[in-house]
Amino acid sequence: MPTLVSMAYKYTIGQPYIYPKNDLSYAGNFMRMMFATPCEDYKPNDVLVRAMDRIFTLHADHEQNASTSTVRLCGSSGTNPFAAIAAGVACLWGPAHGGANEAALNMLGDIQKQGGVARIGEFVNKVKDKNSGVKLMGFGHRVYKNYDPRAKLMRETCHEVLSELGLQNDPLFELAMKLEKIALEDEYFVARKLYPNVDFYSGIVQRAIGIPVPLFTAIFALARTVGWIAQLNEMIGDPEYKIGRPRQLFVGATPRDVKPIAQR
Repeated sequence: MPTLVSMAYKYTIGQPYIYPKNDLSYAGNFMRMMFATPCEDYKPNDVLVRAMDRIFTLHADHEQNASTSTVRLCGSSGTNPFAAIAAGVACLWGPAHGGANEAALNMLGDIQKQGGVARIGEFVNKVKDKNSGVKLMGFGHRVYKNYDPRAKLMRETCHEVLSELGLQNDPLFELAMKLEKIALEDEYFVARKLYPNVDFYSGIVQRAIGIPVPLFTAIFALARTVGWIAQLNEMIGDPEYKIGRPRQLFVGATPRDVKPIAQR
């Protein structure tokens, strides 16, 4: 998967593919395949490699989320693992799932275009207005109701990467930190437990490292594939293994008050 993702990236920018190097770590090897060129030596930055490793670890497969369940359901028909993983990637592509960090970064980009930090108060007020249709992306989580435990580590990683690359004053990152501060202190967000989640920080980190936004979901899929394969192996090894058939309860048609047409 690291080779496939890095090859896809190299293809889009018109550069030659970089083959894996066995003496590097998993994350270090990926960084080299992404950003090295044949004409010069490439030494992975330890801070960025550690950040990439954390992204892979924190985005690994966990519980029966939408894409994992898709992989299991697809694989239950007896299809080959490549098809099942492709189905998982397709599910992960949706903005409500693997596209969440991309959506968070796009939100920051939209605020920046509208005036940046100077307009953030106006944006926050729109978020609080239920009729505005403006959503706060990268905050809150369906499962982690109090605080996404992955976010604490990714926040630390985010600041490490920005500091290492000298990007603390980058307008987009400055905007992100301002929005983070408001969300952690504003009573509206605190009361609703809309804390920054892992997607908010991981999008910022990936952008800083140099990973293009359209490739975010591919990074997500890379991290999850090992878990998806484990899920497939577990399912196939189950003595009671059979094709999946989600239960559906049909409760009948919606009652309607139909009156007969008066006879003439």
